[in-house]
Amino acid sequence: MQRKDLQEATASEPLSIEEEHEMQQTWFRDDDKCTFIVLDKEIMDRKHDEIEAMIGDANLYLSTAEDERIAECGIMIAENMQRGKGKGFETLTLLLKYGCDFLNIEKYVAKISFDNVSSTNLFKKVGFQMIEENHVFSESTLSLSVDERFKTWLKETIADGYSVTTYVE
Repeated sequence: MQRKDLQEATASEPLSIEEEHEMQQTWFRDDDKCTFIVLDKEIMDRKHDEIEAMIGDANLYLSTAEDERIAECGIMIAENMQRGKGKGFETLTLLLKYGCDFLNIEKYVAKISFDNVSSTNLFKKVGFQMIEENHVFSESTLSLSVDERFKTWLKETIADGYSVTTYVE
């Protein structure tokens, strides 16, 4: 996360390696956050090296409002060579399916920089709708309510072989 373009796209601050490790431990312990590392399957199958195969991450920030389970979601495909290949779409649909299947999420929210047109288009492709523009922070808020039609679409969209493996420290 030392690259300026990634910091701007994800509204992130640069962290030292120690700060990054500390943040990862906090996320591991917190019940209201989920983070996933995105690996390229072809690289993983070829090299059997998770570090080499790492191309990004995906996150869910969980909350409840008016008895509705809500998750703010975000994805990042960090490697430029991996962009434009459908990996963001695949990552986002898997993230949303995980939230529906394992966390009973009823509504998703995404906050995206005005400049990040490709992310805005990706989220709209999946069914998110624009609900707010914040000109102070130069970001849009998009939302998606989960219903049976959306769950069916997710199931039909995601290829067979979807499975979840729990990380154990």
